[in-house]
Amino acid sequence: MDVERLLEHCLAKPGAWPDDPWGHEHPVVKVGPGERGKIFAFLAADSVGVKAGATREVADAWLERHPGAASVMAYIGRHGWNTLDLTAVPDDEPLEAVDVSYDLVVRGLPTRHRPATGT
Repeated sequence: MDVERLLEHCLAKPGAWPDDPWGHEHPVVKVGPGERGKIFAFLAADSVGVKAGATREVADAWLERHPGAASVMAYIGRHGWNTLDLTAVPDDEPLEAVDVSYDLVVRGLPTRHRPATGT
């Protein structure tokens, strides 16, 4: 999986948009309006950070499924965020992870800020 294909997948989600709040090479992808938008994917050249589960326990399933290729994200990992190594997991796994992350983040948005076709 390359980061450009993953970015295309992210941006195809209803209401998704790229942001670069920290001046990194690759954007984060948010859903929701402007300042109220919430990140659902942290993109990097060879990894993606995603909300892998509503709880740390659920997110740990990714760590068990991909030892060495999935890790708890620094700072926000206790809230169910993981990093997946794009070079070490099958191509469909990052796509699935982004889908789960998007759904979880959209569900956490106030109803008025959810995309019309979001979950």
